[in-house]
Amino acid sequence: MAFTFTFSTQIKPTPLPFLQYSTSSFHTSLVARNHVPLTFGAPVALFGNSCYFRQRFCGLKLWIFGKLNIERPQSKDGLGKEFKTIEIQGKDQTGGSFEEAKEPESQLDKYSSYQPVISEDPVASFELSSSSIQTNDGQGSRSPSLCIAVIGATGELARLKIFPALFALYYSGFLPEDVGIFGYSRKNLTDQDLRCIIESTLTCRIYHQQNCGDKMEAFLSKTYHLYGGSDNKKGMQNLNARMEKIEGKSEANRIFYLSVPQEALLDVSSSLADNAQSQKGWNRIIIEKPFGFDARSSYQLTQSLLSKFEEKQIYRIDHLLGRNLIENLTVLRFSNLVFEPLWSRAYIRNVQVILSEDWGVERRGRYFDGYGIIRDIVHSHILQTIALFAMEPPISLEDEDVRNEKVKVLKSIRNLELGDVALGQYKVSSAGKGHDVYLNNLTPTFFAAVLYIDNARWDGVPFLIKTGMGLIKHRVEIRIQFHDVPGNIYRERIGHNVDLATNELILRDVPDEAILVKVNNKIPGLGLQLDASELNLLYKDKYNVEVPDSYEHLLLDVIDGDNHLFMRSDELAAAWRILSPVLHEIDENKTAPELYEFGGRGPVGAYYLGAKHGVRWADD
Repeated sequence: MAFTFTFSTQIKPTPLPFLQYSTSSFHTSLVARNHVPLTFGAPVALFGNSCYFRQRFCGLKLWIFGKLNIERPQSKDGLGKEFKTIEIQGKDQTGGSFEEAKEPESQLDKYSSYQPVISEDPVASFELSSSSIQTNDGQGSRSPSLCIAVIGATGELARLKIFPALFALYYSGFLPEDVGIFGYSRKNLTDQDLRCIIESTLTCRIYHQQNCGDKMEAFLSKTYHLYGGSDNKKGMQNLNARMEKIEGKSEANRIFYLSVPQEALLDVSSSLADNAQSQKGWNRIIIEKPFGFDARSSYQLTQSLLSKFEEKQIYRIDHLLGRNLIENLTVLRFSNLVFEPLWSRAYIRNVQVILSEDWGVERRGRYFDGYGIIRDIVHSHILQTIALFAMEPPISLEDEDVRNEKVKVLKSIRNLELGDVALGQYKVSSAGKGHDVYLNNLTPTFFAAVLYIDNARWDGVPFLIKTGMGLIKHRVEIRIQFHDVPGNIYRERIGHNVDLATNELILRDVPDEAILVKVNNKIPGLGLQLDASELNLLYKDKYNVEVPDSYEHLLLDVIDGDNHLFMRSDELAAAWRILSPVLHEIDENKTAPELYEFGGRGPVGAYYLGAKHGVRWADD
């Protein structure tokens, strides 16, 4: 006997799975500068890292082609074919339609602006200028229709997440071929230095790996570095000038990713607004969390940003909101009749949002010690998840319609009180795990709370949230527990078995993305024995795709002008209203978190908190 349960879910129309592209070692060695014989039959040796060799080899090829007056053959990536029109239509300002030249373009034409340097040193004659940029002078390829600048380009976030996500989008065709990528930092680097830094982090998709080298070469050739120095005003002026040099007179749109510390955000954003915005298209800025330290500082930050930018230009990013689980919330609820009628206090007993990590805070260092887990995770990710889960059906899927419904939920949530909160901090175990030099005695690494939404749909339903580090298991999931069946005729068979008494819908992102429905059924055989079983949609078994990184998803949303997963200013203020009173009380009273073992289940206080509201943590 088999159960068949059909419902709609979301499959992202995103790129295919990753395959690590192996690059040469980056160990630097001195380049032989002695005279190299160029007579026929004589060997030529070049020493250096992969970037250096590529640079010189490309120069050699172009020099030979120029002497022989021939064109390079077209490569597999179809550069000789006609390009389709690429439209980037923003919601904040009308974008242009950018059409590629329909004349077949040879690879030699593509690199026509790169001229090998001829000197008395034959080796040096093959070297290309690392700062050369293709300009829109009416010849060669046209200027970029989109420029993306990563401010803080040498930081860990930029190297490990932002640049790989941009390359994945470019590789899969979600960025225009003539995109310009700019890295802005206070390190005095050349374009080639930046390319070598990020090259080892770039990966290619499995089903398109035959063009991996060509695509990576093309992406790196469109990546430039700009030295910002200590004066952001002058640095942004230089960035603008360099962007304009390759944009020419055509319409140009710009995205600025501000991967900078909070203390530098105001100066960078103000300098950017005054000196680096495009005057020939739309501009969008991406800001990393946390968005302030409390309600007051967040308000000041918001007012400063709104004095320079319009609301529709600001994208406050939280990478956890780019997970497939978040997007699937609305798909599952609003496209399946079996779930929508159940989505209220009439059928749902409680909702549990769980985000636990099995590693410590060493990856976040001093930043985490300054802001803590409440400001880092609860304020944006947890509250945004609850807002998407509990909101009323929007009138459309337009981003502002979705945001309007989210902010209604946030404004309906009661202010948190200290009695409805459990704080914890992991301690050093006997094995020595869990030690972190950045952590002080009052910084919580665990937070649990109970929230109530005071509206007609959710009145009296407890929303339990739990997030922590150094716990037994890495888990990200939402659990919906339903009421018991009234007058259940099988209650004698169920007895005190909680699992049999409770139906559950589980939306799991980690460890294995899945949708689970827990139901009661009869065990086959003689007699009547009941069992709680799970109807299981395991994504890795159903869909032969790998879910892309959340940064890819969110960056693509920014390019498309879709901001429904990004917090609006009123959402930001509503979230701080919920948390600020309890944060101030914790800080003023210097409330010490309860200690728990690293690798354990968290503080005992979390279990007392659940019992106080008549709820048992389902993940245990």
